[in-house]
Amino acid sequence: MECTDHEPAADIDAVLEAAETLTDTYRDYDVDAALERVTALAQAGTEQAPEVCVPTPYPTIHEQAAHDLDLAVSLIVDAPQACSSLTRLLDTDPVEPEGALVFAALLHLAGYREPSQFWFEFAAGAGNRTAAFCLFLLHQQRSEHRTATYWRTRTNPPAQPPMPSPAGTLRHPHLLPDAVRRDLIRRCWKGLRPSLPPRFEAVIHSLPVEPHSEFGGIPRPDHTLTELPALTVH
Repeated sequence: MECTDHEPAADIDAVLEAAETLTDTYRDYDVDAALERVTALAQAGTEQAPEVCVPTPYPTIHEQAAHDLDLAVSLIVDAPQACSSLTRLLDTDPVEPEGALVFAALLHLAGYREPSQFWFEFAAGAGNRTAAFCLFLLHQQRSEHRTATYWRTRTNPPAQPPMPSPAGTLRHPHLLPDAVRRDLIRRCWKGLRPSLPPRFEAVIHSLPVEPHSEFGGIPRPDHTLTELPALTVH
């Protein structure tokens, strides 16, 4: 079935407008640091997976966009602030956009493609440029070029730089164990679709779901997500 362009869901406009004034800690995302983490993870995995290599460019734009989106969500959950952002998503009212971004990335990795779009739109509507870039890639993947262009314009830098993080902020644990983060990045580098281990997916698939006219069932975050950092992979 051919995909067509569409604008963001009108029935969440009020939610997006209410969130627009919130601070977005991913707005100043350190790309160089992210690439260093990717390299370190990949190098750490080469002893067990010597075939790891950087994939060649994909033959079509939509295939390249699909790969780039998978890599983007893997970097989002790899970010040091992902765990604390997800915690604030559960404990803060109104919902913070950076937590919504992390939740959207987890949903994407767990196979919730349409619901992840809902949460990406929430974060992007609140001014999160990383979420807007993910939406650009998502619609580029579907060949929905008009909508992709719309979200691409939302990735422009803000007029003023974001406020720096408070000095002395405690370092939070990573959202996912090293082995899981390493595997996500390794699969991206091999040109494979990244996915979460079954026990992680089970936590996400157990979340409460609310019906939505456009996106179907929308998973809602709850405190079972705080179990993710404690899960071990065998």
